[in-house]
Amino acid sequence: MNGEISYDEKRWRAESDARTLSEAEVIKGDDGRMKAAAEVAKKLAEEKKSELKGLTKLLRYPTMRR
Repeated sequence: MNGEISYDEKRWRAESDARTLSEAEVIKGDDGRMKAAAEVAKKLAEEKKSELKGLTKLLRYPTMRR
């Protein structure tokens, strides 16, 4: 494949994006869902920080340097 995206793939992506953006607007309008999503986002961010810390430590090992 030459890396180009077919017309059907572009159309499918646009439809999927439209559905995703529509659902996001519904969530934004629901205070309970937004609060729950924000709480989960905070936990996910903490997990990612922990993962990044571990990866950073790993990169300090001499065998990982080039």
